[in-house]
Amino acid sequence: MDIPLRTHATTQDRPATLRYSRTWDTGVTSIADARDAVATVLSRARPAPDRRSLQDAQLVVSELVTNATKHAPGPCALQLEVRPDASAVRVTVTDTSTDPPRRRPPDPRRVGGHGLHLVTMLCTDLEVTRLSHGKRVTATVPLTGEPAL
Repeated sequence: MDIPLRTHATTQDRPATLRYSRTWDTGVTSIADARDAVATVLSRARPAPDRRSLQDAQLVVSELVTNATKHAPGPCALQLEVRPDASAVRVTVTDTSTDPPRRRPPDPRRVGGHGLHLVTMLCTDLEVTRLSHGKRVTATVPLTGEPAL
């Protein structure tokens, strides 16, 4: 189920919060669609984040959604929320696996298994919440606010 990008204003004095939500009914998702959603949401943020911040947010979304589809059999969901001052984007991925993400020991010879290291390097906060039907992983990615080229 897709919920289109929308804005919510809580008061006249504060900027609108940008939000996006999408649920995939099966474990198969399009990572490209998830990355595109990040670009769409952040293109509306003011001040606009710089290119590096956009790429960091897209990488975090790619890693979290990929892990959800790889390790959980059922539906998964992606939610994005940009802080009203556009200083950060909160990325939330929900899936049906109750197993928390695990950081594997670094091994430069190994293909794969490095995503969680990247996510923790790029985020100011990473939280895993167990749910009765799976888990929710929430990461906060800082945005610098400098315009993209």
